[in-house]
Amino acid sequence: MTDVRTGQAPGKLDREAFHRKFTQSFYDPRFDSLRADIARLEEVAWQNYCDGRKAPVTVKAGPGFADPDYDLSAEWKAAHDRLLAAERRQKDPATASRVLVICGSSRNDGTCPGEMSKTFRMVQWARTALETEEIEVDVLDLSLVTSTYDHHIHPCKGCASTAMPLCHWPCSCYPNHSLNQVNDWMNEIYERWVLAHGVLIVAPTYWYQSPSPLKLMIDRLVCADGGNADPSSTHGKEADKAKDLELAGWDYPKHLAGRAYGVFVHGDVAGVESQRRNLADWLDWMGLIGAGTQAVLDRYVGYYESYAESHATLDRDAPLQQEVRNSARAVAEAVRQIRAGKLVPPDARLRKPRPK
Repeated sequence: MTDVRTGQAPGKLDREAFHRKFTQSFYDPRFDSLRADIARLEEVAWQNYCDGRKAPVTVKAGPGFADPDYDLSAEWKAAHDRLLAAERRQKDPATASRVLVICGSSRNDGTCPGEMSKTFRMVQWARTALETEEIEVDVLDLSLVTSTYDHHIHPCKGCASTAMPLCHWPCSCYPNHSLNQVNDWMNEIYERWVLAHGVLIVAPTYWYQSPSPLKLMIDRLVCADGGNADPSSTHGKEADKAKDLELAGWDYPKHLAGRAYGVFVHGDVAGVESQRRNLADWLDWMGLIGAGTQAVLDRYVGYYESYAESHATLDRDAPLQQEVRNSARAVAEAVRQIRAGKLVPPDARLRKPRPK
């Protein structure tokens, strides 16, 4: 077995540091009349933190798992079962074709910017084009993490780099109740990806990169590319067991492979090409099928023009509006061909000599 390297993690907070962190959620003076009640809640939270109660409610793994007697997180098991049901529905030829359209912007008019994003407008054009093609549309607006109460995509903890079987499908890192890492959006997002026959990502460019919510989602989707659907096989997060499994031979299951994709990236000055390539390369790696050159595009909206007038500039750019619609239509056609068995990657039968 390869050694498990340790020594980086900090120690636990002391009682005073925990108190300062916990009470920040109740900074508002309106909570003053409840300070005694909050103190009682804090004492329970402190004990749970000390005891590391990550998953306080568990169920037996049951049949089909490597260790049927292992105590799985009840929340993880429920998410796992929903993904199985979603996969069955997605593969049912009688169901309507479905495309997940992702609004990758952090901006909306319900938070500090005070104005909707141009990305959201593009998503609406794509939605209409898809619906005209008789495609069922699911819009995932990632800006909700900036404008919705206690709504999170928590960061990836990098389990795959210890050993791929330690990265569970769906992710089992969250919720972690002992650390108050809760209200994580990803279990719903995983289900929406699984239900889709195609995906269209529409995203602005922030500092040459994808916006934070989009990148958070991408990182947390690492478990879709080689992730372990059986946490009982690693007894949760036991690194040595995961290393043994990987070294014995891991098959890197691609849980989202075979879906169609499109990407429409926009910006104002620089960085659109690199972001478009990054997104397309990532989707290719996961085994999704590009819907053609008109489905994967990068464009500028008002190159070096004022931010204040960018919506008006977008109003005038009729060719860009049509390109967004064509990207959606190309994804719709790819979905039809995939479901009819007419669109198969030429290298689909080849086995990679070098797994991830």
